[in-house]
Amino acid sequence: MNHPLRVGVVGAGRVGAVLAAALRNPTIASGAASAGGHTIVSVAGESDASRARIASLLPGVPVEKPTAVARSCDLLLLTVPDDMLGNVVQTMTDAGAIRPGMYVAHTSGRHGLAILEPAAAIGAHVMAIHPAMTFSGTAVDLGRLSGCVFGLTAATAADRAFAEALVGDLGGKPMWVPEEMRTLYHAGLAHGANHLVTLVTEAMEILSAAGATDPAGTLRPLLTAALDNALDHGDAALTGPIVRGDAGTVAAHLDDIRVNAPQTLASYVSMARATLDRAVSDGRLLPIRALKIKKLLDDADRAAVQPLPRPLHTWNP
Repeated sequence: MNHPLRVGVVGAGRVGAVLAAALRNPTIASGAASAGGHTIVSVAGESDASRARIASLLPGVPVEKPTAVARSCDLLLLTVPDDMLGNVVQTMTDAGAIRPGMYVAHTSGRHGLAILEPAAAIGAHVMAIHPAMTFSGTAVDLGRLSGCVFGLTAATAADRAFAEALVGDLGGKPMWVPEEMRTLYHAGLAHGANHLVTLVTEAMEILSAAGATDPAGTLRPLLTAALDNALDHGDAALTGPIVRGDAGTVAAHLDDIRVNAPQTLASYVSMARATLDRAVSDGRLLPIRALKIKKLLDDADRAAVQPLPRPLHTWNP
């Protein structure tokens, strides 16, 4: 960015507080010398967790009401939850806090420009700037912004240039997402990141049930290698009993999981089925072997929906 901005942030959650801190001191995020940071004029955040993040990451920045934040800045960052975003934009526009010529950017992955239409209608410059990263809401995130991809949507060439410059100040890389593809873009990220957390947590639960004293340490080298291989090679990185067609091993897995970690059985079956389909599609597994495994998974599904035995009651006349 050629000149420093007066930035206001509405929503001091994990994303908002970190992005504001990075804009305040771009050197931290980019890892390189910077022409100087932007001024964070004020921030809105009501919860105890938000106030703690502000104190830690944005010391000295005033905490104001959302409308006061908007009135005091050139760039308004809206980092509120997706379902609140439309109401926040409409309310602040109706109150006159959002004005013509100011920049209004949200960090929602799902939404594009349509959600900002009230602001655009009065002449504000609007854009979507979504960091494709998971946040802890601590200073640890600042270094992670370097090289982070930001999913951007903007309507005009000037707004596109502004968004790219802003991402550059954050140390990130721009990726342009068409308005009509925002939800699909976000679904891909959520499927990869959020469901990965569930998958890894359940794998640790299974290992704990097997007696592992350090399930995370046991999994870390394996999962790190598997993730790198998957990102580099896609389906070619698949290994394990399903790709090999080892139906006996899959059957044993299902039996032991059902007894010792039943809360993980449904996701194991679901992921095994998806893995089976991919292994067959790319020709690595013969259909006759795949049918044996498919039957095991179908039987596991049917067993999972069987009603529990009804308790016996003694009739006392």
